[in-house]
Amino acid sequence: MMRVGAMLAVVGLLALGAGVDAWAAKDDGSKVTITSPAAGVKVGSDVEIVYELTKGSDATHAHCFVDGEYQKGWKGTVKGMSRGTHEIKVIAADKDHQTLAAEASVKVEVQ
Repeated sequence: MMRVGAMLAVVGLLALGAGVDAWAAKDDGSKVTITSPAAGVKVGSDVEIVYELTKGSDATHAHCFVDGEYQKGWKGTVKGMSRGTHEIKVIAADKDHQTLAAEASVKVEVQ
């Protein structure tokens, strides 16, 4: 049992030595900009997200997240948001749907 504990301790130390960058998304040179809605704007429960994606070496498309939740099937409009403040984030993704480092976010107020 001691050997398992020692092995876990070594693995933990190795992971710490790798630093935060070991978990960072790949920076392929892509850029994402949200052009609409503007930060802090009041919106309805459905809002169209207009963005620009400058593709780097790996980016093929973008994913959308609202309050950290992936918007599966997103086609440009976020639908059914509840009242209150929400963070909308657009993140570049590669052909395998892996997110990349390029991202942009905006906070909106749903009335």
